[in-house]
Amino acid sequence: MPAKSSRADINILQWLLERGEETLGHAVQDLIHGRGLPDGLGKLFDEAGKTKGRMDKNVEMLLHFLNLPSRADYKKLAGKIEHLQGSLVNLNMKLDRLLAAQAQPHKRSRRKAKVGNPDR
Repeated sequence: MPAKSSRADINILQWLLERGEETLGHAVQDLIHGRGLPDGLGKLFDEAGKTKGRMDKNVEMLLHFLNLPSRADYKKLAGKIEHLQGSLVNLNMKLDRLLAAQAQPHKRSRRKAKVGNPDR
C-alpha cells in the first residue's frame, strides 16, 4: 500500500505542476498580447517608487532615533555653511573697504603737512 500512495502523490504533484505551467503560460500570453504588460509595468514602477519613498522615510527615522545625521541633515547643514561662507565674504569685503578708507586720510594729511611746512 505505501507504494500506491507515493505513486498517487507523484501523480497529483505532476498534475499540479502541469496545471501551474498552463496557467502561467496563459498569464504570460495575456500580458504579452494584451494591455496587461504596459499597465503591469507602470503599476510595478509606481509601487517601486512608493516603496522607495517609504524606505527612505523609515531609514531617516531610524537614523534620527539613533542620533545619527541623515542625508537631509547633511544638506541642511551644507546650506547653512554656504550661507555663513557668503556672509564671511561680504564681511571681509566691507572690512577691506573700511581699512582702505582709513588709510587714505592719513596719506592726504601727510602730503598736506609736507606741502605746508617746507622744513620737513
